[in-house]
Amino acid sequence: MLERRRGLIYGLSAYLLWGIFPLYFPLLEPTTPLEILAHRIVWSLVVLLIVLTVTGRWSWIKPLLRDRRRMVLLPAAAITIAINWGVYIFGVNSEQVVQTSLGYFINPLVSVLFGVVVFKERLRAVQWAAVGLGGVAVIVLTVAYGGLPWIALTLAVSFGTYGLLKKTLDMGAVESLSAETAILTPVAAAYLGFLLVNGSSAMATDGPQMAALLASLGVITVIPLLFFGAAATRIPLTWIGLLQYSAPILQFLIGVFVYNEPMPASRWVGFAFVWSALVILVIDSMAAVHRGRTQVDLEIDARAQEAH
Repeated sequence: MLERRRGLIYGLSAYLLWGIFPLYFPLLEPTTPLEILAHRIVWSLVVLLIVLTVTGRWSWIKPLLRDRRRMVLLPAAAITIAINWGVYIFGVNSEQVVQTSLGYFINPLVSVLFGVVVFKERLRAVQWAAVGLGGVAVIVLTVAYGGLPWIALTLAVSFGTYGLLKKTLDMGAVESLSAETAILTPVAAAYLGFLLVNGSSAMATDGPQMAALLASLGVITVIPLLFFGAAATRIPLTWIGLLQYSAPILQFLIGVFVYNEPMPASRWVGFAFVWSALVILVIDSMAAVHRGRTQVDLEIDARAQEAH
């Protein structure tokens, strides 16, 4: 019970930190989203290398280099997470926090669709209803925004694709992100070097406070990841599934009540469809877990009767 309580605290901490990211990135303005992304990649690798050194977790590198499948998948995962980070930073710093939250609300629906397309999973009628509501939500929000909510859709699809690649890679979170940032760092460092030579580097020209904020991007990226890893080993996946909604809820609240982003009635309608779809998915998932447990209990009872 104590371990589960600790796991719940770790999980909540991870998602709460992810949820308040919209309060952090505006502190980096007027740094461009591309430069922020480059700093996030480079400094994340620095922090990850420190974590790997402190924990002595280096033995995975040699087997990885001999694994052709993973060596093909890792660059794809690296590019996907770079797109996700870059679009998220752009969305937050262009005062579209509500739309970034929408992306992570939609993400579970995208994951369900990936299950159908990639893994040939069969959806239950209730799951199809949730996906259908998600589709209606996109149509309503397209009208409400006056165009496709591309930030939200890009975040949802890129993160869904990243999750799919991570599942296929089957690596630890710290190890895989270390490899991904190592792949991205040469390009990110070259871009930062270009800005430095060009005299347009925010880290070099905007004072020590900005330099410290940019360097701390590595810490704010890795700490919630470590919390998440600690939670995942201590609490059931169903709890993780429920906790994941706390981050976009926080982002949505920050967008509406802190940054005062407009929310006309048409957008509320669109979000209502999304939230309805998520409620259906959550209830169905919990029911599926209960059915699974019931089936296990029945099998145990049957075996016990056979033993007698």
